[in-house]
Amino acid sequence: MKITFLGHASLQINIGDITILVDPFISGNPKASSIDIDTLKADYILLTHAHQDHILDVEAIAKRTEAVIVSNYEIVTHFQNKGLEGHPMNLGGNWDFEFGKLKYVNAIHTSSFPDGSYGGQPGGFVIEGERKNIYIAGDTALTYDMKLIPLQTKLDLAILPIGDNFTMGIDDALIAADFVECDKILGYHFDTFGYIEIDHESAKRKFFENDKDLMLLEIGESIEL
Repeated sequence: MKITFLGHASLQINIGDITILVDPFISGNPKASSIDIDTLKADYILLTHAHQDHILDVEAIAKRTEAVIVSNYEIVTHFQNKGLEGHPMNLGGNWDFEFGKLKYVNAIHTSSFPDGSYGGQPGGFVIEGERKNIYIAGDTALTYDMKLIPLQTKLDLAILPIGDNFTMGIDDALIAADFVECDKILGYHFDTFGYIEIDHESAKRKFFENDKDLMLLEIGESIEL
């Protein structure tokens, strides 16, 4: 399993021959100018919620690639009405896709489309694929629901928002890592704009002092599990 950071909360995940994009907000992010959305591959697009900084490039990418959009019922219906293919889910639901098992899990946040219309309930994803298990938290506050994840799935990586203000910050992400029982953390949703800028060295140090590894990738940089 290969995970590439595309900036903000956008990810590319390669599982075997399958390419998954998560929350593609690239063309509107000046920090991600090195990423060309017209060259990105996608078999699936996972969306945690409907905010513009998570769905901006969905339509352009899905039209070109014919990717299957996976999210809550409201978001998938929105894009299906535009002629795009989708697989609707809801919180607590599981589905066996060709890349592995996917579960849509709770997140505490809001969810509305750029025009203000209802975007369903926000969520995160647990992916079990290639004998590696990851948790993509989405935009969320710290929640006790995270404790439910390790009851069913032993994680190899937790991808957590760390920018604060709109989501968890560093201190709450440390607690979240304990809740999901995972010491290997990939941080995201940070530095894109002023409200969520962080001190990288301080953040890494706090995790290190708590016997955890916080990875902060450069845009376009990848890790392999």
